[in-house]
Amino acid sequence: MLIKQISVFVENKEGRLAEITETIANAGVDIRALSIADTTDFGILRLIVDKPHETEKVLKEAGFTVSVTNVIAVGIDDVPGGFSKPMRILADAHIDVEYMYAFISRDTKKAYVILRVNDNESATKVLKDAGIVLLDEDGFHSMMK
Repeated sequence: MLIKQISVFVENKEGRLAEITETIANAGVDIRALSIADTTDFGILRLIVDKPHETEKVLKEAGFTVSVTNVIAVGIDDVPGGFSKPMRILADAHIDVEYMYAFISRDTKKAYVILRVNDNESATKVLKDAGIVLLDEDGFHSMMK
């Protein structure tokens, strides 16, 4: 139940995000979710795309520093307290959340959170055992069409 995430090192200079996103667009890749965290000199752009391996290839060919990591996509009922349930499950299992970002699906009327945790296997097990909806690559991309 893991999803491939593309991380791109981004220099904080004018037009750099345009270059990255144009490279992705020119390869016919669709961005499904994204997050960017920055400092004064650089940032990390994190992307969930419909073609992760192709995205990694074209960005590297264009000279960008890219890595691919596995993350978890957690489905959350879009109600008050919906987010706290999986966070409590992970905390009780002593699984650290390193970072996250979210998006909402109009089709499913659910919120989804992309999680990077310190132990994907344990996190996936405890969340599934607790009845939390997890998406795999195929489910994620078919939902976003």
